[in-house]
Amino acid sequence: MKKADKKMIAGMLLRDTGRVSLCAAAGLIMSLNINTFVHTGDLLPGGFSGLTILIQNLFSSFFGIELPYSPIYICMNIIPAAISFRKIGKRFTVFSFITIVVTGLLTDFLPHCEVTSDMLLISVFGGIINGFSVSLCLIAGATSGGTDFISIAISEKYHVDAFNYILAFNAVMLTADGFIFGWEKALYSIIFQYTSTQVINMIYKRYKRNTMFIVTDFPKEIADAINSLTRHGATRIEAHGTYNDHERQMIYSVVGTDELKPLIKEIKRIDANAFINVVRTERLIGRFYMTPKD
Repeated sequence: MKKADKKMIAGMLLRDTGRVSLCAAAGLIMSLNINTFVHTGDLLPGGFSGLTILIQNLFSSFFGIELPYSPIYICMNIIPAAISFRKIGKRFTVFSFITIVVTGLLTDFLPHCEVTSDMLLISVFGGIINGFSVSLCLIAGATSGGTDFISIAISEKYHVDAFNYILAFNAVMLTADGFIFGWEKALYSIIFQYTSTQVINMIYKRYKRNTMFIVTDFPKEIADAINSLTRHGATRIEAHGTYNDHERQMIYSVVGTDELKPLIKEIKRIDANAFINVVRTERLIGRFYMTPKD
């Protein structure tokens, strides 16, 4: 085996080890959050995790049967995982299932612990922790399962951030919970889920876009750098600088928010005097390259 091949394999193993570690850490944090904030506040987290807890509550309240968390949660994720395996990515699904299994098993085995009895603190901080753990999965190139599989599938196909749509699905589930078990806990659960969604939107940048306007004397080099680093195209525009009355060149391109930092660094390396304006893109129509899920 060639030395270059050995280095490539070692790099892949290192990346996979990091991804597994992030997925396992996310599962641990989720299970701790369920056994502290969620159970203390009797809340429903989003997606299949909340649906699992709702099923547990129904069986406990109406039939006196205490069901374990992991069998319900893992079984509910099998069908979405199978769809994800075919439609999104094989390795993506495998890494996601690591989080699902770790979350399910640890939720059953770890003890319940009350951190605070203040419902507002439980809702806000529980939502922050949940959003952070889901973001760890997404950064690792995986997901926490359930409705997140659906959200990722929608986002990959239509290039939009779909997590707010999943919030609407969760609201329907919370409405059912409110009718059965009372509205106060359901309303606090909405705060929990809203907080979680906002944390994900703040941390995970894959589906956010930015328009770049770059005034430079090195348009070809910068356009090549954009294509090399992001695989996005760029448009070269003839411009006229009114301050010094000089002919200038402007590069226009749309890139992902997660691609901005290294790209700006490279642009400044090419042209230290480049003038860069970055504008948040609310809507994009047309071809836009995204690295596919593995």
